[in-house]
Amino acid sequence: MAVSLTESAARRVSTYLARRGGGVGLRLGVRRTGCSGFAYVVDYADDVRADDVVFEDHGVKVVVDRDALELLDGIQVDFVKNGLNETFQFRNPNSTGECGCGESFSVA
Repeated sequence: MAVSLTESAARRVSTYLARRGGGVGLRLGVRRTGCSGFAYVVDYADDVRADDVVFEDHGVKVVVDRDALELLDGIQVDFVKNGLNETFQFRNPNSTGECGCGESFSVA
């Protein structure tokens, strides 16, 4: 099982954790929604729960609920700036499709 961050994503998370004055790392999960079935849920982790799995990449912890891990195994989280737009992008090897708006994904 693996979840990774690009250097850009790790810098972004580290910067925001420092700005907000603390936190354990990035919390990554999924929820059922959208036209394709699942959407990514991204937040800052203030703690590690008993049902969490913790990964570390580029000095930043990524906290994932064990139930979401099957859908997120192998994912790489990137942070991209394009003009005025900034966003996390996900390279998920488990995804078999995405909706046109990019907000949700499906798995086989």
